[in-house]
Amino acid sequence: MVRVRILGVGMGPQHVTPEVAAALRTADYVLAADKGGDDELLALRREILVRHAESVPMVAVRDPARDRSSGLSTVGYVGAVADWHDARAAEYASVLRERGGTAAFLVWGDPSLYDSTIRIVEKIRELGVPVEFDVLPGISAPQVLAARHRIVLHEVGRPVHVTTGRRLQEAVAAGQDNVVSMLNPPPERLDLTGLDDWTVWWGANLGAAGERLVAGTLGEVWPAVVEARAAAKAEAGWVMDLFLVRRPS
Repeated sequence: MVRVRILGVGMGPQHVTPEVAAALRTADYVLAADKGGDDELLALRREILVRHAESVPMVAVRDPARDRSSGLSTVGYVGAVADWHDARAAEYASVLRERGGTAAFLVWGDPSLYDSTIRIVEKIRELGVPVEFDVLPGISAPQVLAARHRIVLHEVGRPVHVTTGRRLQEAVAAGQDNVVSMLNPPPERLDLTGLDDWTVWWGANLGAAGERLVAGTLGEVWPAVVEARAAAKAEAGWVMDLFLVRRPS
């Protein structure tokens, strides 16, 4: 039996909870995707180990290529991600068969929200690797967004809808008027039609290098968002952004 620990780590060493840090120290090694070149996110995972579990080695696994064509339909996108997950599972399964023991995955944000590590580990089981796993939560991006902007994600007694940038207009058309949008494409590929008078609270690389914040009426501040996103990527070498948009009352 191979043990896998799926650990939410927020956006870096400062977000790692004592519970996660203690679990990390029980691992024999950390499995991490290596995207090649100067992989700043891989380096950030190494920082987490230096701070919280210096004796635990990292095993970097080549990350399979994924179809990121800008013209993919929703069905095409789902299929491309499924193929990518299958390829990742095969790569990780090979390492787990060889090394055994207790492996840990360090998950950005929280494993429950727009992350597929749990699904991939279940695929590894289907490939015949006898895996037992547990999951520990981390600080999620929407939590940090709300804290940075000093807001509550919803009005009193009202819901908040969480979706992806690709499906933002679908949510608005369905009547959602308070929406957190994650996994956003570059601004030029994001459809913001009809949202000019909505309020936006936007953030990039929250809690990490390149952090940027912008808030205001979307139609007025979106050019500032575009500039801030580019600056975050230039500073950190990568960018993860999200935002809350709310219809005016």
